[in-house]
Amino acid sequence: MKLSTKGRYGLRSMIDLALNSKGEQVALYSIAERQNISVSYLEQVFSILRKSGLVNSIKGAQGGYILADKPADITVGRILRALEGSLSIVDYSNEEVEEDKKSVEYCLKVNVWEKINQSIDKVVDNITLEDLIEEYKELNDSDNLMFYI
Repeated sequence: MKLSTKGRYGLRSMIDLALNSKGEQVALYSIAERQNISVSYLEQVFSILRKSGLVNSIKGAQGGYILADKPADITVGRILRALEGSLSIVDYSNEEVEEDKKSVEYCLKVNVWEKINQSIDKVVDNITLEDLIEEYKELNDSDNLMFYI
């Protein structure tokens, strides 16, 4: 599985939105500027995020976007699935999987691919935007420490 720029930029933008909204809408151009992403690309990403119920848009001169839920209720998995679709490393939807338990393909499916998929799901579904915000703040606060001798 390889994440596209849509997934990577979307996740960065959601963290940026959560960090900078403080209960108010954030203009897309300000996220684009802080994250060094083109506004037109972010418009496409935020259209998907809005349709997925992850953000709400506010129209008008002072418009922008706001999170649809609390950061603690939005997981990385939810964001990535909205932007990328399935996170499975092997897509069996377009081919028939032989369910013969004696086949090598079945052995790989059950013992390798499904275990990797479960591990990916476990990781991304257990990290919330709130977790990432706290980690980001902690990383940035540690840079500001001064030691005097």
